Amino acid sequence: MIEAPFDRHRAVVLPEWIDYNGHMNVAYYLLAFDHATDTFFDYLGLDAAHREATGGTTFAGDIHLTYQREVKQADPLRISSQLLGYDDKRLRFIQQMYHAEEGYLAATMESLSLYVDLNRRRVTAFPDDICRRLAAVFDAHRSLPLPPEAGRVIAKPPLPEPWT
Repeated sequence: MIEAPFDRHRAVVLPEWIDYNGHMNVAYYLLAFDHATDTFFDYLGLDAAHREATGGTTFAGDIHLTYQREVKQADPLRISSQLLGYDDKRLRFIQQMYHAEEGYLAATMESLSLYVDLNRRRVTAFPDDICRRLAAVFDAHRSLPLPPEAGRVIAKPPLPEPWT
């Protein structure tokens, strides 16, 4: 059975992740999401065995983080992953980071990943077995509600008049 959303990644906010404001530094949100991405990609079949056997892997093409609510040292984290779409060379997904005990949404990360042939260092098509796995996971995830953070862009506020 395919999990919808994929919800297996757990972590704890480490002391070295805390900044001068007493909460998790922005850089470590990305690190926590990166670890959750590894867990999700392993589930998709894009794991170390796949890389070794095929020379194929993923590179990040675009990432967008949103920060909803702070987390602090020793807070338990739960990060879920939802496949939003894919084609023959790319996959798009969103992850949601929750405080694992209190349940609140702390952050989100939407990402576009590219499939790369490491021998040529070029974007290439997913192998058929990965395409089949992506199709199965997407079929299970397509009925999930689209998180409001998906597809967001940074707003462009009006620029102030130049000083004279």
